[in-house]
Amino acid sequence: MGAGHTHGSGHGHAHSHAHATPDSDRRWLAGALAVIVVFLLGEVVVGVVAGSLALLSDAAHMLTDAASIALALWAIRLAARPPAGRMTFGWKRVEILSAQANGLTLLVLSAWLLYEAIRRLIEPPAVTGGLVLATALVGVVVNLAATWMISRANRSSLNVEGAFQHILTDLYAFLATAVAGVIIMLTGFERADAIATLVVVALMVKAGVGLVRASSRIFLEAAPADIDPAAVGVGMAARDGVVEVHDLHIWEITSGSPALSAHVLVEPGRDCHAVRQELARWLAADHHIEHATLQVDHAQPELIELGARPSGHCAQSHGPARHSRDVAHTHESGNQN
Repeated sequence: MGAGHTHGSGHGHAHSHAHATPDSDRRWLAGALAVIVVFLLGEVVVGVVAGSLALLSDAAHMLTDAASIALALWAIRLAARPPAGRMTFGWKRVEILSAQANGLTLLVLSAWLLYEAIRRLIEPPAVTGGLVLATALVGVVVNLAATWMISRANRSSLNVEGAFQHILTDLYAFLATAVAGVIIMLTGFERADAIATLVVVALMVKAGVGLVRASSRIFLEAAPADIDPAAVGVGMAARDGVVEVHDLHIWEITSGSPALSAHVLVEPGRDCHAVRQELARWLAADHHIEHATLQVDHAQPELIELGARPSGHCAQSHGPARHSRDVAHTHESGNQN
């Protein structure tokens, strides 16, 4: 057997966006936070002066929006810290924690709003349509501004997307509330407020489930949704000089930063360095995986000559092994058909 070689191929895995950097993300989020807080304080003052419980409860909802943006800002600051000590990947996963927290908050809020909407459908309280409409219209303008600001940040980050979904659902809430206010003013149908809330609840559940599912995939070390591990393994085994690929793992360090590790066996006598470099180039070009760690060894010549699978190289490999012989057989079968 040829001498064993262990090679690591580590490339920077930060993905740049045309108009989005951590600094610009912070600026846009901070701007949205300022707009939300100013409106929140104004709504509290009007609610106290007018003695409106509806306005004060809506201000409490806006407070959760401000908290979601503040959490996202805190996560961005932590994620910018370089790897050190025991934090060998840095603090990038904090952004995923933030996204999951925002998703769970949306689900909790939707449950509370569902309860309130059903209660008001059964026993509709007196609703002042004019006050509801005026507040909703101001809320629409404020949330449009905040939504636009956050949309300018890097929404491929689950952290930013979490804050965006909070503000977006609040925008939908104000639009639905404005429609309800008009209906109440024109017809006196007070249940319109609760019906509008049910529409918003459905949107909040959809956004919350999406955030929790996406963040959970990263925490569970699942492969990114747009990368098929089986296809990557077969593609690697089909590269020139590769005999087998096993112990293949693909995961995300944080959203938009896929990573891969694998054990690769190459033909005896082939240059392991050259094979590794070609695999790293192919992974980056075809699958946008720029952080790849590859252990490369020579396969046992006697096993290849006997036509045996060289998977005995590792006593307990994780997951299926991909063999160049299988890839070649698949191509031949396809050509015959």
